[in-house]
Amino acid sequence: MNTRLEDSALVLPGLLLVAFAFLLPIAQMIGLSVQGETGPTLAHFTRFLGDPYHLGVLWRTVRLSLLITLICVAIGFPYAYIAARVGPRLRLWLVLIVVLPLMTSVVVRTFGWMVLLSRNGLVSEAVRELGLGRRNYQVMQTEAAIVIGMVQVLLPFMTLSILGVITKIDARLEEAARTMGASFLGTLRTVVLPLAMPGIVAGSLLVFTLSASSFVTPNLLGGARIQMLASSIYRSMTQTLDWPFAAAQAVILFVGVFLVLIPYVRVASGGDRG
Repeated sequence: MNTRLEDSALVLPGLLLVAFAFLLPIAQMIGLSVQGETGPTLAHFTRFLGDPYHLGVLWRTVRLSLLITLICVAIGFPYAYIAARVGPRLRLWLVLIVVLPLMTSVVVRTFGWMVLLSRNGLVSEAVRELGLGRRNYQVMQTEAAIVIGMVQVLLPFMTLSILGVITKIDARLEEAARTMGASFLGTLRTVVLPLAMPGIVAGSLLVFTLSASSFVTPNLLGGARIQMLASSIYRSMTQTLDWPFAAAQAVILFVGVFLVLIPYVRVASGGDRG
């Protein structure tokens, strides 16, 4: 009995923190999203789901988040594999290269991309010189700008998630596959990739949820013309002062992220049972 009381006393502060910092704001957000002039209503959700513009914003958010996640996997997996298989000193430098951008503010990094992607920026000029854009073309205020900026911001989360798993994979498994006649790429595909899947899934979850809910980088690089859901929520709160509609959009975003979490939890639970 004393042990249960001690355990409860240890858990209680954490439960209270979760309740006040997470559950209470979510409950208030849900309550605000169904608030109407005459009582509870679903009109705000109906308005969002019946408006092609807002559905387009939702689709753009999901589409770009998936694209950003795929690009981060395509870059993060080989980088993490190289970092895991080189010597300790070189691995330290490779990890520092990934971690170093996290020590700089997202706003500062985004303003750097604004300079590079502007009409007179290095990237836009290179695109025009290669004949891939018209004379006044700029990468800024396009979906490509959002993807470039978000990949640079979120790539460390993917790389570190995969790196933590690959470093635990016994290199002798790869040697055995090569001895049995598998090529280098075949070894990566049949041995390393399946064993690194928990890290890929965890990194993909982080990248997708963070990109779907990100505000600063998409808002600065995409501008007012390329809206994502977080930017739409901010505009509803600050420009139109329609807080219930903004809360409804936030609930839709929260539910979407929660639906992404369900398959991940099932995969993780299945792996634990296995």
